[in-house]
Amino acid sequence: MATMKAKFTQKKRVKLAQGLWLMNWFSVLAGIVLFGLGIFLKIELRKRSEVMDDNESHAVPNSLILMGALACGLNAFAGKICYDSLDPSKFAKWKPMLKPYMAVCILFNVFIFFTAGLCFVMRGSLETTLAHGLKNGMRYYKDTDIPGRCFMKKTIDLLQIEFKCCGNNGFKDWFEIQWVSNRYLDFSSKDVKDRIKSNVDGKYLLDGVPFSCCNPSSPRPCIQHQLTNNSAHYSYEYQTEELNLWNRGCREALLHYYTSMMSSVGVLVLFIWILEMTVMVGLRYLHTSLANISNPEDPECESEGWLLEKSLKETFKSTLEKVKGFGKFNQVEAGEGEEDGKAPTVATVS
Repeated sequence: MATMKAKFTQKKRVKLAQGLWLMNWFSVLAGIVLFGLGIFLKIELRKRSEVMDDNESHAVPNSLILMGALACGLNAFAGKICYDSLDPSKFAKWKPMLKPYMAVCILFNVFIFFTAGLCFVMRGSLETTLAHGLKNGMRYYKDTDIPGRCFMKKTIDLLQIEFKCCGNNGFKDWFEIQWVSNRYLDFSSKDVKDRIKSNVDGKYLLDGVPFSCCNPSSPRPCIQHQLTNNSAHYSYEYQTEELNLWNRGCREALLHYYTSMMSSVGVLVLFIWILEMTVMVGLRYLHTSLANISNPEDPECESEGWLLEKSLKETFKSTLEKVKGFGKFNQVEAGEGEEDGKAPTVATVS
């Protein structure tokens, strides 16, 4: 017994075809939007590639680009089918292609739903990527004379200014690394010698941060050196000076920026998935209602359309049997190939 059966008159079939034609072209526009969003997101991720440890985060924009291109092609093809369905002679040439096309549409909609889910679950991967990438970027901050790393100081400074952040998790991260190049240290100075000797790794560590950590909203000139020494500055207590430096870490700032962007994209992808599912269901009804016209010479007669030719249970069972049959067919072919490859036996004469 067919699932979700409905009756269609000539007028209803025409309205369905016209509505689907319009929805398919809306879907083409949506595909163009998704393609553009994928390009935009990829560019945004590449802007911060120096502070990202790997390229796993590019799975989302790559999926959006591919999905946008497929949406344009598939929906333009479906729009042509819906337009030609109004003319029986033109629609006849599309009939053999409709079943394979519906199978492709099912896979495409699964892919859309998976991409939407991927937009919402990328937070964990992004957080790890940013944590390692920012840590390495801060280590290379001082290497302004080393090829391949000389740009890192500018990158980190612009990042901290743009996103109003400091360090990886906070400004104290700068206390744990040497961010001043040896080129600008006076090794004859007693203070420099003492700081280097006091560190096991022989690094010049200090309780200071780069200028890009300074908050321009601070009412006093920025204090970026000897931050933990209250006596070094007049009327100063570093634990209560909230406006002096940015308190938020850059990992948190970038994570919020990218996750909010991907969440917005994910919501849009879900809406497009609903649109694509609606188009696919409508196309299935149009296909079955046109195929079930009892008298082809009388196109105005009523016909029945359905979503599934059998019940859901029977459809699942038959699909499973087809998959099993296909697997057995491959095994038989493999067995025949092995038999053909056997070496011929040679009879011995006693």
